[in-house]
Amino acid sequence: MNLTQELERLAKLHAEGALTADEFARAKSQLLSTPAFSKFPVKGIRRESPRKFFGLPLWAIAIGPDWERGEMRGHARGIFALGDMATGWFAFGGLARGFFAFGGLAIGLFAFGGAAIGVLVAVGGAAIGGLALGGGAIGVVAIGGGACGYYAFGGGTVGVHTVSPLHQDPAAVDFFRQYFPWLTRLVHR
Repeated sequence: MNLTQELERLAKLHAEGALTADEFARAKSQLLSTPAFSKFPVKGIRRESPRKFFGLPLWAIAIGPDWERGEMRGHARGIFALGDMATGWFAFGGLARGFFAFGGLAIGLFAFGGAAIGVLVAVGGAAIGGLALGGGAIGVVAIGGGACGYYAFGGGTVGVHTVSPLHQDPAAVDFFRQYFPWLTRLVHR
């Protein structure tokens, strides 16, 4: 029987009333401390600042599982949040949500990650936002290998005003030259 099955069995016994809350907690603690399961971290990292700002800790860290709380992954919530999942003004994690979000999947006003969804700016492998920069970019202004937007610049583009190897709309060329001068060396006119 693996750890998950044994924990489910204990939870079922507790739900059926065969174990009291104290007995359940002791059995679960004993199970998690047995050598057979010693390769599993019993507890991840959970830390946060005692200082609060707008009701949130100034910083919070939550990484790894916490079996005692029944958490498979850490969820940090704070002004500066770092965790498997992070929610805060500045969020760093596998799943990051915040005003400034950095992570595997980043969602925020300004998002940077493997997949980024940003209201204002998104930068990532796949980017969706007002200004989207990425391998695949969708936005009002989209720059990437594949770009879809009102103004689109890339290898393959779809939009109202586009710049690509196959088509260079004069309005788009002027726009990108004005606001993104670092792209001008890629524009042939």
